[in-house]
Amino acid sequence: MIHAYILQNWALILITVAFLISLKVTGHQDKWSGKRMYFLVGGVFILSIVVFAEFYLADKGGFLTVRTVLMAVRYSATPLIVAMIIYTLKKKMRWNIFVPALMLAVINFISIFTGIVFSLTEDGTLQRGPLGYLPYIVAGLYGVSLIYSLYKNSNKLYTEIVPIVYLALAFASGVFLPFLFGRNYATIFCTTIIIALFIYYVFSIHQLSKKDPLTGTLNLQAFYDDSTVNPNEITALISIDMNGLKEINDTFGHAAGDEALITLTACFKRVLNQKQSIYRMGGDEFVIICRNLSQDAVSDLISRIQSETAKTKYSSAVGYCFRGNRNISISEMLKESDMNMYAEKAKYYSDIRKDRRRR
Repeated sequence: MIHAYILQNWALILITVAFLISLKVTGHQDKWSGKRMYFLVGGVFILSIVVFAEFYLADKGGFLTVRTVLMAVRYSATPLIVAMIIYTLKKKMRWNIFVPALMLAVINFISIFTGIVFSLTEDGTLQRGPLGYLPYIVAGLYGVSLIYSLYKNSNKLYTEIVPIVYLALAFASGVFLPFLFGRNYATIFCTTIIIALFIYYVFSIHQLSKKDPLTGTLNLQAFYDDSTVNPNEITALISIDMNGLKEINDTFGHAAGDEALITLTACFKRVLNQKQSIYRMGGDEFVIICRNLSQDAVSDLISRIQSETAKTKYSSAVGYCFRGNRNISISEMLKESDMNMYAEKAKYYSDIRKDRRRR
């Protein structure tokens, strides 16, 4: 039995070992995210054992009660694993993300006695009950929620979108392919998920060198790198500087200041698309690169940024430089954009009669 499991799941074993080694040596995960990822990888590995045992017993014939219990575990584990992925990859996700999966698990185990989701006939044939498709629906909804969340919190760059699409395809296969290939797909489901997670993790680690760890925006080095890629497409730069960060830090502590920056960054990201990328240049200063945008579109983008920011208790100064027909470099554009931003910032502090040094 062990020999057969190893032979059938050798690729899964290799990827799992590689995943665990990567988690150990990269050191990029914070303490809790690292623990969640270990738990997640272990959960997928255990599920592979459950799946193997279920179909091993099916081939032997009989063992209907044990097989029914294993099926309840399998149908329950898939949504739980996807919920765990969301809980691991999305910061500040609360434990209540598991509630639908746990409710489904209860229904699955009730099905052992009632057949409401599934049952086995005397000859071992699977029969779906009235809620037979519920496990797939719940898993699919979790998958959609995960992909949407990852996309929403990304910087909308090609290098970030590709692994998200890859992950989406892996989860979509887990929902639809069982109806095409039946048991044959179930035996490779865990391998599919662990490979998809590992690929996404590798892409994520690669992206960390370009990301600001606090806000999730791109960082200063990424700005310098990206500004050299097709620079003629860059039609505008927008400079943003938060108002009052020093006062928040001095009065309420740096944790409150960090929360303010995270809140404002979320506002900025909500209004950006793939033609715009935001970078944290340092402290409370951000720059948005706009490619192939008209001046009206840039002005509209700034209005939307200000509108989103106005919904919070924080504020920021915004300035921009539109290149137009001028033959100016990116550094000159940044200088002009910063100058306009600081002019607005000076006006802000003048209006509220505060010393700008307490910004």
